[in-house]
Amino acid sequence: MNDQNKTMSEILTLSPVIPVLSIKDADQAVPLARALVSGGLKVIEVTLRTPCALDAIRRIADTVEGACIGAGTVLTAQDLELAQGAGAKFAVSPGATATLLTAAKSSGLPFLPGIATPSEIMAALESGFDCLKFFPAEAAGGIAMLKSLSGPFPGVRFCPTGGIREETLASYLALGNVAAVGGTWLAPADLLANKEWGKIRVLAERAVEKSHR
Repeated sequence: MNDQNKTMSEILTLSPVIPVLSIKDADQAVPLARALVSGGLKVIEVTLRTPCALDAIRRIADTVEGACIGAGTVLTAQDLELAQGAGAKFAVSPGATATLLTAAKSSGLPFLPGIATPSEIMAALESGFDCLKFFPAEAAGGIAMLKSLSGPFPGVRFCPTGGIREETLASYLALGNVAAVGGTWLAPADLLANKEWGKIRVLAERAVEKSHR
């Protein structure tokens, strides 16, 4: 099955950790993605927070074998359309309005809507989404909150993102309702500035090692 045709649930099984990247130089996109994929992390999220984000997504989608590239910080239906046009295989939002949920469902693109409360979970479920981004994870209650949500929402799978570190990775993944976690620590600014792709690959390998359940 081509990654483009995978469901969000299937995409979350491809990697235990999803690197969340804010790329400021599109020329770094391909070597960065290759380092992460070679380290064992094939699902990659590029946030739409920089002018070159769509170009970065396009380059990774066109060039990096084995990468399942997605767009993050999707806020509007237009963001969703642009991301899909750039070759994104999934999309992620920090929150979710009714308009965005409707647009995502119509697009057919695997979508991970952001939630932080039970009411937001219920709204996502009503729209047909049961794989959700728990954001901002640490600020919204972290592991204790996810444990509490498992009772009323046994069928929901979460990808917590926001404040998670290499040291807390395993604790999150040990939860039965956590499918994967998102993390920004895998591409530190200093390593990007110095183009130290080998060290980024090592960070990816270490994340995979620490994520074994």
